[in-house]
Amino acid sequence: MVSAPVGSLIAEIERFCARPSPVAGDELAADLRELARGRNLLDLKFSEVAAAFARTDHYDTVGCLSPIHWLRLNCHMTSGAAADRVIVGERASSVPESIKAMVGGEVGFPHVALIAREAEAVAELPDARPFDETTLLDKARDFTVGRFRNFCHHHRHSVDPAAYAADQAAASEARTLTLSTGEGGMLWIRGVLDPEGGAVLRTALEPLARRSGRGDERRLDRRLADGIVEMAQHVLDGGSLPRHGVQRPHLQITTTLETLLQRCGTPAGDLEFSLPISAKAVERLACDCSLTRVLLSADSQVIDVGRTTRKIPTATRRALGVRDRGCRWPGCDRSTAWTSGHHLTHWVKGGPTELGNLVLLCHRHHWLVHEGKWQIARGEDGEYLVIPPQADWFSRPARGPGVDSVA
Repeated sequence: MVSAPVGSLIAEIERFCARPSPVAGDELAADLRELARGRNLLDLKFSEVAAAFARTDHYDTVGCLSPIHWLRLNCHMTSGAAADRVIVGERASSVPESIKAMVGGEVGFPHVALIAREAEAVAELPDARPFDETTLLDKARDFTVGRFRNFCHHHRHSVDPAAYAADQAAASEARTLTLSTGEGGMLWIRGVLDPEGGAVLRTALEPLARRSGRGDERRLDRRLADGIVEMAQHVLDGGSLPRHGVQRPHLQITTTLETLLQRCGTPAGDLEFSLPISAKAVERLACDCSLTRVLLSADSQVIDVGRTTRKIPTATRRALGVRDRGCRWPGCDRSTAWTSGHHLTHWVKGGPTELGNLVLLCHRHHWLVHEGKWQIARGEDGEYLVIPPQADWFSRPARGPGVDSVA
């Protein structure tokens, strides 16, 4: 049963919320500041009540694992928000000046929660000493919550570097990643990284997730996904992964010559660790690959296995890198190491594996040429022209997504 004071407070809040708000900007700004202070005061009272609740066993009698578990379920909060309230309530006597500053509107409840967490950490030290909130409060008055959180991490390290290192080691041990194959061969990725691991991944993805020239309308989530694929492709191409058996990890596609020629009625290509892929995808991957010829009899018995050969020889690939110096798609800045060779006329259709029939393209633009149905061609003046799908063939060819071109 709700107590009379809380019931009266809620009724008054409901009456206040039913009133219209002012429309003038200066009045709205003043009201927002005071409402934030009022919300902080309510959070402070909630923390006092939450700490008192945590000292009871009511949560256990109703089947919850902890007071925070009960708060999360019954007060519709995250675990972190619930823990903040309990800690502030429990450590209120250790941070009186911080609470006074919050009541006066100098800092917010999140600042006080961070200071209370520092008081909690100091209290748990083997040689626990009285907590001095002065330095932290001075910074809280000057810093936003985000900057103040970082400062609190520095403070925690200065107080007990060994415990701080142990916390980070535990976070590293908590890394998880699951890969689940869904309908249609889609791969579902779910995981958690510690702060350092997350920073490494984001640092590696940031340059790969930038827009690749004008006309790149991909959303950030799509660009990040493309970046992960491109990063993995780059590592495979570099041959830097540990060997598995007698060879390094690589994509393995099994297909027929008829599929490569994209004749009607032919099967898709078989890709290891995935469902079959389209003839267009096979064509793209076959542009710059190692090729092994296998002859089968009518009853699918192996007759002969030819020698594996690299479709674009190493010397030709090196010369191609010197000539093109990166992806030649107009507006793209991917370096040579992040590209693969593309046959302007595919070798399966009679195109020679020679410099004049080759161009370097990054993973995304190579995909656009094959599955995306764009076209790239080298003009008589040496410029590369790119033509979008369903272009007006009687108009001038587009020079990239926009009007750019490269020599």
